[in-house]
Amino acid sequence: MGYYNSSEPKKKRSGYFASSFTGLIAGALLVGVVLPGFTDNEQATESAVNGTSTTEASNNVQNVSHIVTTDVTETVEQTSGAVVGVSNLQKAQLNPFMPAAESEAQEAGVGSGVIYKKDGESAYIVTNNHVVEGAEQVVVTLADETELEAEVLGTDAWTDLAVLKVAGDKIETVAEFGDSSVLKAGEPVIAIGNPLGLQFSGSVTTGVVSGTERLIPIDINQDGKEDWQSEVLQTDAAINPGNSGGALINSQGQVIGINSMKIAQDAVEGIGLAIPINSAIPIIEDLESKGEVQRPSIGVGILDLNDIPQQYRESELNLPADVEGGVVVQSVADGSGAAKAGIKAYDVIVEMDGEAVNSVMELRQHLYNESEVGDTLKMKVYRDGKIQEFTIELTESL
Repeated sequence: MGYYNSSEPKKKRSGYFASSFTGLIAGALLVGVVLPGFTDNEQATESAVNGTSTTEASNNVQNVSHIVTTDVTETVEQTSGAVVGVSNLQKAQLNPFMPAAESEAQEAGVGSGVIYKKDGESAYIVTNNHVVEGAEQVVVTLADETELEAEVLGTDAWTDLAVLKVAGDKIETVAEFGDSSVLKAGEPVIAIGNPLGLQFSGSVTTGVVSGTERLIPIDINQDGKEDWQSEVLQTDAAINPGNSGGALINSQGQVIGINSMKIAQDAVEGIGLAIPINSAIPIIEDLESKGEVQRPSIGVGILDLNDIPQQYRESELNLPADVEGGVVVQSVADGSGAAKAGIKAYDVIVEMDGEAVNSVMELRQHLYNESEVGDTLKMKVYRDGKIQEFTIELTESL
């Protein structure tokens, strides 16, 4: 998951008299404002009269220090310590004559993570699946540059989330989760992470919520076909490679999204995407406690009806000509809910629980978002040109 890839010269002013007059007024006003400076000049003149050189007095120049504190700086200060760097280390066998076991682990990628929990001697971090994918070792870098070896408790490719566990004795800041369901377009947000790696660790960008409940197609197995639609938040806060897994926070310092990707196209500017925290929380809980996300399964191998040439729809599937969408059953797993219900190969699924099913993606969305293991599912399928109804008990994915 993830889609990566000088000032102008001043113009001459017109109206010399008007400018001079305006400057005179401004100068008069400044007399009442810049008192310290003028007071120093008066002291310098007085020193010259008393025998002290004007040059010596004017050398006493002082810098004025003013600490700027805003809502953003305060929010970042209380939250940034919970955002960490996540390094994906993999062994690279540079010498073909050296055994793989003796090759050193090297940094294959860097992302970000959010410390969301501290329990006893351990602390827990959420990041993106693609940040730690393929890692043989994961190292977490805290805000003070302390490095901790992390254990990957679980990953989930469908939601692009992963949970890590580290020793908690050096963890001081833990992020607070907010409520992403109440976000509104235009609401200010802050992104914290490590764009381009640890060289720019703890970078802060600001923006607004550009949109909620955006659906982005995802190709999970990289076969060129869309397998899933991920619901994300859209923001114009800059999100770059390395920000993945970092925090998108609201004005209260609460995490309302896990930064995940950006759309990088020549014609696109300022479209960053984050996983809503309300969607992420149940996944995080499953990964922390079970190491995986338990999703319901029918127990069939399937493909889109649109991938079947028209001639085979008629000759092999015996479908009526007006059936344009559906899911074709390729195979049925022994002992699965589908097998027990009587589903067979070449059945064409067109409806589930009263909702039309036009594609594999729609079937998955219904199963994963609206059903749980143990639920019963009513299904309508075409078999030999006729509609049949089945009731299937959903089991855990095989």
